[in-house]
Amino acid sequence: MTNNNEIPKNFAAQHQNQQPGLEDDMIPEPIYISDSYKAAGKLNNKVAIITGGDSGIGKSTAIYFAKEGADVVVVYLNEHQDAEDTKKYVEAEGKQCLLLPGDIGQESFCVDVVKQTIEQFGKIDILVNNAGEQHPQQNLQEISTEQLEKTFKTNIFSMFHLTKAVLPHLQSGAAIVNTASVTAYAGNKTLIDYSSTKGAIVSYTRSLSLTLADQGIRVNAVAPGPIWTPLIPSTFPADQVAQFRKNVPFKRAGQPFELAPAYVYLASDDSSYVSGQVIHVNGGKVVNG
Repeated sequence: MTNNNEIPKNFAAQHQNQQPGLEDDMIPEPIYISDSYKAAGKLNNKVAIITGGDSGIGKSTAIYFAKEGADVVVVYLNEHQDAEDTKKYVEAEGKQCLLLPGDIGQESFCVDVVKQTIEQFGKIDILVNNAGEQHPQQNLQEISTEQLEKTFKTNIFSMFHLTKAVLPHLQSGAAIVNTASVTAYAGNKTLIDYSSTKGAIVSYTRSLSLTLADQGIRVNAVAPGPIWTPLIPSTFPADQVAQFRKNVPFKRAGQPFELAPAYVYLASDDSSYVSGQVIHVNGGKVVNG
């Protein structure tokens, strides 16, 4: 189901009590694959680590990477059923999929992810820092210190930890792709801490790209707009989910399959002259920067 007329524009009122949410409990479930996508072996014999690869954008990216010839390491929190489903899709493409559950906010786990990846595959070519969490609050005073620290640990500190652990294994031609957000540019009045981490990711991407340019390692980001993933019903109350997101020019939320090709592009040699950049996939919202 990939025709624009068939992409859902309306969602049932629904809510999940725990992040990052489960895809089986979503109505409708996200669309991860486009029937019209034609793979071309752009990632043949590559090994990619994808955080948050169990569902949403990360899941679609894992599937598309496998279609393009990459073995995939899916890092996720505890959504084992969703992760196993991702593995099924990856293996259906004839590629290997290693599932590693844990908390990327913990540096020791990030180090272990790299260790297990090297033990399994012997190399790392691509790192996709994609996992994130968000907890809306009506004002700044309602953001607890615990929430603030947890959001930063998951969304941005993890990128430092995992990238530091990966770097000794990356060769010239390797790629790092980070997931930012439209909120880094437009802001969001109820997601102050989340938006702040996404702004940090943009600066992190640009600065790291300069640091690694001499090594031939590219660093870029994708800034999604409103995308229908399990994070949405596990973040917002049911009435808000039912209205998700009709305030973009396309008048609908995006689907994960509409972002995955951007990650393929930034991970592949097609973007060999691109680094320090952000691709905006947000339903037509014009942003600066």
